[in-house]
Amino acid sequence: VDIQVICATHRDLAAMVSEGRFREDLYFRLANARFELPPLREREDRLALIQQMLGEEAAACGVEVVLADAALEALLVYRWPGNLRQMRQVLRYACAVSEGGQVRLEDLPEELRANCAPAAQGVSSPARQMLLDALIRHRWKPADAARALGISRATLYRRVHEHCIDMPRMKP
Repeated sequence: VDIQVICATHRDLAAMVSEGRFREDLYFRLANARFELPPLREREDRLALIQQMLGEEAAACGVEVVLADAALEALLVYRWPGNLRQMRQVLRYACAVSEGGQVRLEDLPEELRANCAPAAQGVSSPARQMLLDALIRHRWKPADAARALGISRATLYRRVHEHCIDMPRMKP
């Protein structure tokens, strides 16, 4: 039999071995290649993950959907205690209940809506909305959004901070 074993844990297996709570021989078979993955709330590619998963879940449901700005903002600022599994389930649910080809804030589970900022719940100034629109349209790339708005990046960052917009950090 030729097999490859891949496992994941959030526990410190080395400490568990030293405490006698995990088999040492099994630990040495598993611990050859180790990767530490950050929790979803610390990942810099949340926007790309949301878009990718939304596409996958929409295809699985047989629908075509886009995210309304408020829904996208709520998804970006949420802390995701259940990590990727939770995000996938939320997007699956949203695809299933959305109407008219758009996932709105109301299509997200109550738990997510309860934790989003007042602006994501519909209380938004025109200036804040303009910033969000430019950032979303330009895939959260500050230089591109600032150029489109005719302001400097420093001004964009200052206004983002003033309006409490939580920008995901995107890798190029």
